[in-house]
Amino acid sequence: MRVILVHAAVLCASLAVASSGRTADIAPGIPEAKVVESESGWSYTAAPYFWAAGLSGDVAQFGLPEVHIDSSFSDLLENLDFAFMAAGEARYDRFSIFGDIIYTKLGADANTRNGILADSVDVTSKTFAGLLGAGYSVLESQSGHLDIVGGVRVWSVDTTVGFNGGILGGREADDGATWVDALAGVKGNYFFTPEIYVTGWGLVGGGGADVDWDVSLALGYKFTDTISAVAGYRALGVNYNNDGFVFDVVQQGPIIGVAFHF
Repeated sequence: MRVILVHAAVLCASLAVASSGRTADIAPGIPEAKVVESESGWSYTAAPYFWAAGLSGDVAQFGLPEVHIDSSFSDLLENLDFAFMAAGEARYDRFSIFGDIIYTKLGADANTRNGILADSVDVTSKTFAGLLGAGYSVLESQSGHLDIVGGVRVWSVDTTVGFNGGILGGREADDGATWVDALAGVKGNYFFTPEIYVTGWGLVGGGGADVDWDVSLALGYKFTDTISAVAGYRALGVNYNNDGFVFDVVQQGPIIGVAFHF
């Protein structure tokens, strides 16, 4: 247990070092690649990434009517205040520990189902999603591996909704929630050549949320033993509804990343 905790701490430190400052998104496939193991037998990957995701779904708070968001990435980029995204992994033989962090603060335009209630709706959302999990390779060869994985994702969401015009015109409310979901699924990669590979994962679960799911698929290129890059597509959805607070959204779009291996 002590060894696992030590390597989990190294993984978390790698995530913090990998990405800092401002990145464009609203909120992973972890860019993976074969790496040379350290003398201890452990290998590590730290990967900051860029996710050009749009946002669609419904949000509500304090029992007020649900508002519907349907914004493309270009719409969200205009109102993005801050975003931070990074993923990481530590591997030893067939065992792995992995993590992913997403934090965004952004604004979006929305509307009510009933146009009489408001002419338009302004939504400001701060979202944190942190995933930590472990896996075991059920298939492994020189060309890649397929892991069975499980983990937990912590969500912390705060939204401010302001109504313009209509019956609710001038009203503004702020509400938030924090919850934890358990997830399980598969994750892996496969090298077609020593440089070109495909990587991805699929996770689904729930707990605090009714459902929490996450899928990604990307094509990677290994420049050296220590640096590789990927480009692909990711979609993440969560449906949380509790005590009048609703966060039922899907984020999806292209993803690119750079991975550092050591």
